[in-house]
Amino acid sequence: MHGLGNDFVIIDGREGGPAVTAGLARALGDRHRGVGFDQLAVISDDGAADVALTFFNADGSLSAACGNATRCIARHEMDARGARSLTLRTERGVLQAEDAGGGLTRVNMGAPLLAWNEIPLSEEGPTDHLPIDGDPIATGMGNPHCTFFVEDAEALDIAAFGPLYETHPLFPERTNVEAVQVLSKTALRARIWERGTGVTLASGSCSCAAVVAAARRGLTERCANVHVDGGMLMIDWREDGVWMTGPTTHVFTGELTPDFLASL
Repeated sequence: MHGLGNDFVIIDGREGGPAVTAGLARALGDRHRGVGFDQLAVISDDGAADVALTFFNADGSLSAACGNATRCIARHEMDARGARSLTLRTERGVLQAEDAGGGLTRVNMGAPLLAWNEIPLSEEGPTDHLPIDGDPIATGMGNPHCTFFVEDAEALDIAAFGPLYETHPLFPERTNVEAVQVLSKTALRARIWERGTGVTLASGSCSCAAVVAAARRGLTERCANVHVDGGMLMIDWREDGVWMTGPTTHVFTGELTPDFLASL
């Protein structure tokens, strides 16, 4: 599936099959010898929520949050169940999802984490003005984010810019990097570098972090549209969390062959 070109391999672990390891995730993430993805998600049963989700980055590392994949799986599950809402457990806790109408799906990504030790940062200090060139903001959305405000997002070489900060020592767990241009009080343009993956056409958690950062600086309202390379997400920072709304696409369903699994 994909959400605005942010693409995922989704494995339904409820149907059995081999356990997903970092090695399997890396092999599937190879766009030449596997399938290729920005993130991999595994669905499993959960006693409290409708489903539980585990996320892997393309380098095999785990991610606690993946907003667009959560929306994609929510849409798939709602369609399968004939439901208009459901709950999904991630490391962020139990997230709510609902049919937003018009083929769109909405997910509550939870309240943003704004304290230095929650994001986390490696040292105590204010998170709205980091001691890094460019004066970025740090935000936690279940995964860490470093948001820079720039004059012209289109002109920025995000493939060169992102790696400069993904492994900055202030972020002990590495960080996602967003270069954000303010278009208006209700619109942003964002370019995205995801830790463990690289440049992506869209990212739900990055878009949420961009609006939270812009609202904290007083640059936008708490509800804004985020224009990413793959399209647009609608982000609404409410009292009960950051809600993200956008489209999803189911591309294909398939099976892994025994030969591929044996080659790992």
